[in-house]
Amino acid sequence: MAEAFIGTWNLKNSENFDEYMKALGVGFATRKIGSITKPTTIISLEGGVMTVKTQSSVKNTELSFKLDEEFDETTADDRKVKSIVKIDGGKLVHVQKWDGKETSLVREVKDKALTLILTMGDVVSTRLYEKAE
Repeated sequence: MAEAFIGTWNLKNSENFDEYMKALGVGFATRKIGSITKPTTIISLEGGVMTVKTQSSVKNTELSFKLDEEFDETTADDRKVKSIVKIDGGKLVHVQKWDGKETSLVREVKDKALTLILTMGDVVSTRLYEKAE
């Protein structure tokens, strides 16, 4: 099932991302840069380890993990979180927990599009990616 997510994905559309970053506690300057950046996400799977690379003109991040196993993550905005990623109903569900808070990043692939739903409390951001040819 994880195979559906493998590939290179280019951000095409983003809704409510600034509000989501604000809910996370991201500072003003970082939010402004994050709002205008159009990152490329590269997802790969090798030997049971999934890697999610995010590349942009501002910052590159790389995250490697095994599905269903908790791991330590330092997020792009420098939060130190406990994360777990699972496949649930055909969706790639990534949950981050820190300081009594929790956010979810849910990816779903349909046709050649990947939808990323970011949720923090009652704030929801939708980011739409297109698969690179």
